[in-house]
Amino acid sequence: MTDVIDKPKSAALQPGAWRKNNPGLGKSLLTGAIDLHCHSGPSVMPRYFDHYEAMQEASEAGVRALLIKDHYYSATPVTEMLNKHFRHMKVTLLSGVPLNNQSGGLNIYAVEHGIALGAKLVWMPTFSSKNHIEHHKNGATPGFPNSKKTMMPPTPVHVVDDAGRLLSELMPILDTIAEHDVVLSSGHLHISEIWPLFEEAKRRGVKRLLCNHPTYIIDATPADITRLVGMGVYVEHSMCMFTELSKFCFYDPQTLDTLIKAAGVDHTILGSDLGQVGNPRLVDGFLDVIETCLDLGYGEADVRKMVSTNAAALIGL
Repeated sequence: MTDVIDKPKSAALQPGAWRKNNPGLGKSLLTGAIDLHCHSGPSVMPRYFDHYEAMQEASEAGVRALLIKDHYYSATPVTEMLNKHFRHMKVTLLSGVPLNNQSGGLNIYAVEHGIALGAKLVWMPTFSSKNHIEHHKNGATPGFPNSKKTMMPPTPVHVVDDAGRLLSELMPILDTIAEHDVVLSSGHLHISEIWPLFEEAKRRGVKRLLCNHPTYIIDATPADITRLVGMGVYVEHSMCMFTELSKFCFYDPQTLDTLIKAAGVDHTILGSDLGQVGNPRLVDGFLDVIETCLDLGYGEADVRKMVSTNAAALIGL
């Protein structure tokens, strides 16, 4: 019998080999990227760029689309105007409706109006969620940015009662999201609240489901992430938490690898969650995490799914 000799893997398949074989690969993957988590201004939070400047930055890098997220207001009127007047930049701006105190909490009127204006996503409470407020009080949100001026403390917005049942105010909101086929984000709800929310949303016909930064504030485990994906949920990880360029770099590349594998590349989205003063430019953070994924051994096709095509499928581009 002829001895079988294990051959070394091709250098092209070795993590990090792309830096020698195709050093421009990271930038090429930035072209056509979609960021569903852009924190541009105007905002009461300190931002290094405004919505128009974000559009310019994305255009120069070849980024295809940005979804503007402000925790206090829907940027949809602004994005619709910028899309109309600056088509030549070839960047699509999108936004959604955040259901925090400033929008009236679980306010069906805000949802109806936002979607009528063109909103593509509805965020469950973020800063105003009971879960976020409790984490913040307990010191579990290190380095979390504060508003430029002191504002009224948030009033907790609940989505479940003391028995863990969804509140009745949510039902027309879920029905409206389903009717218009927009994205439902779980916001900053705790994972224990997300299960009944998404289960009811699916029963009512909501097809586009998103869980943002599941390990930060949400307290989801890799097993929870796998379960979410089994429900058809897309899982978004915040690049600002994985790039060493960021003051919010809480996790290492191995953690990112674990989280991607928990969901699989087909349901993983990488969003920048950038725009804060003192953090890297959005495109620099994006490029750094793209290159981290390549160093971890993810191929070009898989990285493109996580930074472009998965987001496009979820948001309907």
